[in-house]
Amino acid sequence: MMYSVAFRTILFKEIRRFTRIWPQTLLPPAVTTALYFLIFGRLIGARIGSVHGVSYMDYIVPGVVLMSVISHSYSNVVSSFYSTKFQHHIEELLVAPVPNWVILTGYVCGGIARGVMVGAVVAAISMLFTQVSVTHWGIAGAMLLLTATIFALAGFINAVFADSFDDISIVPNFVLTPLSYLGGVFYSLAMLPPLWQGIARCNPILYMINTFRYGLIGVTDVDVVLAFAMTVGFIVFLSVFSLWLLNKGVGIKN
Repeated sequence: MMYSVAFRTILFKEIRRFTRIWPQTLLPPAVTTALYFLIFGRLIGARIGSVHGVSYMDYIVPGVVLMSVISHSYSNVVSSFYSTKFQHHIEELLVAPVPNWVILTGYVCGGIARGVMVGAVVAAISMLFTQVSVTHWGIAGAMLLLTATIFALAGFINAVFADSFDDISIVPNFVLTPLSYLGGVFYSLAMLPPLWQGIARCNPILYMINTFRYGLIGVTDVDVVLAFAMTVGFIVFLSVFSLWLLNKGVGIKN
């Protein structure tokens, strides 16, 4: 490929960035996950019993894994691309004979790599508490990659509009984390009153988590086909919008 060297350079730079500081990027989710499984799975789960015929510990594993993928694929791209703007490295990218789609793909793939790596760490930690046998490998793997792609793109858009380091923490703290916790990580839709079930169905993360859960343990509250269609639609929209921002130089050239 004509631009394979440029793509590999951006991607390897992104991977080296978060693996070099692994105590800050890979270790914290391992500790947090262990606490989730200990408190919610072992202590509280013993009182709840089973959900949809599986133990509560097994039920929350897919949600905790995907929640980690969401937050880390997002944070990797938003922090890296904003740092590129802040340190004025972006000028080197803009003057290089590299198309904008290669730049976008490189950063997004870097975010996907970190999301998948953190997801693997969290899944490994979960094996210390329970044994989850994967029901549908293809569905689980596809939804994990698609989810990481969506939030890597969202992190890129956040970085484009950010004017300070405070701006890159607003969306994760006030939008991403609440939507993740309300996305069915720790409960089933059937546990909610009808009104809250309707509200919860407006949360796109609910569809991603439930589809990933279906891939792992064969249990879901949503239509899997609808979830895939919605996820792919988000990716197309965010990709087109991100490229438009880059082509216009929004937040970069002014």
